[in-house]
Amino acid sequence: MTDSKQRIEAVADELAIRDLVAGYADAVIRNDPEAWSETWAEDATWIVGGQATEGREAILAQWNGLMSLFEFITQLPQHGRVEIAGDCATGRWYVNELGRPHGGEPSLTLGVYHDRYARHGSRWQFQRRRFDLLYVGPPDLSGTTFPFPTDAE
Repeated sequence: MTDSKQRIEAVADELAIRDLVAGYADAVIRNDPEAWSETWAEDATWIVGGQATEGREAILAQWNGLMSLFEFITQLPQHGRVEIAGDCATGRWYVNELGRPHGGEPSLTLGVYHDRYARHGSRWQFQRRRFDLLYVGPPDLSGTTFPFPTDAE
């Protein structure tokens, strides 16, 4: 394979992974469980609040439970980094989430996703996704902050 073809494929892979992250957030905002679950590999792991959930079906069940808590939620991915090695890749993404639980006060969550991706056929999916809090509380930033995690695993 020529060097220019390899570079084109690397750019295409990175764009596909960036689109995966955008599709995940879009499905959150639209509360679309089918589109959201398609971002995950069948044998994926999702880690939220230190709790690991294994497998796409279990991950979707956990997500449905979390989403049912909110009257409104929006997830805004900020900037991210992607490193690709063949059919595997890693990434780190910063996100803002604004939400209003049913009958509750608005909240702001700032965090970072530590991702592993795998290519399945012609598409990329999350193989592992861990969310770490950086801030949670009122949108005026008077809530609780957390240090940046030192362990990316």
